Amino acid sequence: MIRDNMQLPTRQGVQNAATSIAQILAPTPLLPVDIGGVQCHAKAESLQPVGAFKIRGGWWRLSNLSPEERSRGVVAVSSGNHAQGVAWAARRLGIKAAIVMPRNAPKVKLDATRALGAEIILYDRPGEDRDEVAAREIEKSGAVLVHAFADPWVIEGQGSAGIEIEAQLGRAPSRLVACCGGGGLAAGLALACPGSAIHIVEPAGWDMVGQAIEAGEIVRVGSSPPTTICDALQPDATKDINLKVLHGRAEPGVTVTDDEVKTAQRFAFSKLNLVLEPGGAAALAAALAGKVPVDESTVIMLTGGNTDAESFAETLREV
Repeated sequence: MIRDNMQLPTRQGVQNAATSIAQILAPTPLLPVDIGGVQCHAKAESLQPVGAFKIRGGWWRLSNLSPEERSRGVVAVSSGNHAQGVAWAARRLGIKAAIVMPRNAPKVKLDATRALGAEIILYDRPGEDRDEVAAREIEKSGAVLVHAFADPWVIEGQGSAGIEIEAQLGRAPSRLVACCGGGGLAAGLALACPGSAIHIVEPAGWDMVGQAIEAGEIVRVGSSPPTTICDALQPDATKDINLKVLHGRAEPGVTVTDDEVKTAQRFAFSKLNLVLEPGGAAALAAALAGKVPVDESTVIMLTGGNTDAESFAETLREV
């Protein structure tokens, strides 16, 4: 069952996060996009300074640390985008950051995280439990864990995108279509836009959030999950805090295939002049494939653009 003994994010927290983030980051563009003859909108979070929406949650979490917590530093676990968001905020705030990252994370994400000044602690995926690796580091250093999606401040920070969207549209969106890993963005958007439908999109075989929403309890990925090019959307399971916000609030989840994601990447490049990483194109993939409804007030989240040149060029060559 869903537990109640947790600190939950709030809509007021999302609004506070939006105010804070507006002081340091320009709003990302809300672009018109034609999906099957319907002109809806795409929120280009891929144009953030770190190339992904994760900068929002990283900033809001770290800026809410106490002076004593800041002195101990932070630890985060990420395949790359949360890593860069935390590293960016840590550098700006003068906080030491260590990031637990898979050895097989895209090189562009590893290099970008190092360039932001964070220490990288590598682990083998599959083979090692990343949370155990992080726990050992925290025990050794006393640092504060900044979870990628199961932290109330991180959720509120991600939700700030919804506050921006409402201001840019001049109204609440009818629905928000969000790429989904652990559910941090989806939960934040659900709080930010309480009257909007929330559609979560996950890679085929990795729909742990969608299954958890349907079941009303945490569902873990199987022992032999399928491969996916969406490296940013592969948590083993969501967490209670995300499920608490999304259960009964989000629409039934949908999944997309690698081929559908690649189609979305090509579409974004040719129609929007945007480079999207696979995980950042999942929501667009669902819309293009007709797996979620769209209307003139629909907003599709384009969540990240951190992909290496070789794999992106190969995707563009495929037809």
